[in-house]
Amino acid sequence: MPKTTTRATPAARSRLMLLVATRKGAFVIRGDAARQRFRIDGPHFLGHIIHHVVLDPRDKQTLLAAARTGHLGPTVFRSDDFGKTWAEAARPPQFAKAAEGVTPRAVDHVFWLTPGHVSEPGVWYAGTSPQGLFRSEDGGRTWHGVAGFNDHPMYGKWAGGEQDGTPDGPTTHSIRIDPRDARRMYLGLSGGGVFVSDDQGAAWRPMNRGSRADFFPDPYPDYGQDPHCLAVHPLRPDRLYQQNHCGIYRMDLPDETWVRIGDNMPRDVGDIGFPIVLHPRDPDTAWVFPMDGSDVWPRVSPGGKPAVYVTRDAGARWKRQDRGLPRAQAWFTVKRQAFCADGFDPLGLYFGTTAGALWASTDEGGHWNCIVPHLPEIYAVEAAVI
Repeated sequence: MPKTTTRATPAARSRLMLLVATRKGAFVIRGDAARQRFRIDGPHFLGHIIHHVVLDPRDKQTLLAAARTGHLGPTVFRSDDFGKTWAEAARPPQFAKAAEGVTPRAVDHVFWLTPGHVSEPGVWYAGTSPQGLFRSEDGGRTWHGVAGFNDHPMYGKWAGGEQDGTPDGPTTHSIRIDPRDARRMYLGLSGGGVFVSDDQGAAWRPMNRGSRADFFPDPYPDYGQDPHCLAVHPLRPDRLYQQNHCGIYRMDLPDETWVRIGDNMPRDVGDIGFPIVLHPRDPDTAWVFPMDGSDVWPRVSPGGKPAVYVTRDAGARWKRQDRGLPRAQAWFTVKRQAFCADGFDPLGLYFGTTAGALWASTDEGGHWNCIVPHLPEIYAVEAAVI
């Protein structure tokens, strides 16, 4: 497929915002036209856990924040003025009342937010812990469970229960909408695997062939895997990438088989990590941030030497990108929502660390610079262009 040649230079944009969710609140980082200077707005919700902050790309105005507050519990906040003021959802995501004899479920926290298809203004999806899928049709003010998933007869087996061992609790994440068709949706369960729906969530099926689950006696089960992050390419939606607990994978539909492209990573680094970021104009280019997944799973940069790795040939080869990053004794990692791209040419890349530092590259990973050094532990980073 030929690569798109449309250029969107930094000088041509009006504003770049980095929406940073942390363990102690949310921050809005505004960049100048050259993406060289950044101004911090925040914290918002100081002291509360913010798992995700997302701008609606359809109206370029509405912000939603997934929060776990000390006094309100798990909820969603909405802003129509880029974070100057916030209002709590009138009905946050919550599971339906359990039938008699059925173990009740309660949302511990809202983990993931995804705007709906471009043809559906006002529609949003949310993923929760324990695993649940919720939909809003009024811009995030009220939420209702997607019964086709939450009440599926296989839910208990797919989700593995609340005691599945996932750190910070099991989650629904990577809610992805096919840009060609609002009815086709993907999501990831940690743990549980990747699932797909062709009817806007009414019915679901697992899509895990070829993906390993080394923690099971059978390493290739139909479900039960632990995808950390799933991405669908916007120009080539039949190409999917996945960063998994057990490797990096690519899928090219209609063949529903995951191919472990992480086997081509350096052996001393491995292919374990949390995030994966795609180049919006090139389906062959993707970035990952490896972590040490050996033995006791320390979840730090391998050897204390952090680096981003890029492939420009769909995973056949990987190149280390660490210029500007600490050379040694840097024991952080990057969580699944904390790595993103801004869409400009050259592409800007941004990641936030478990040590609270926000890093940026304006040349597609060639050079890195710490733009905000001392935030709380960073859970998510989203780039928003207005």
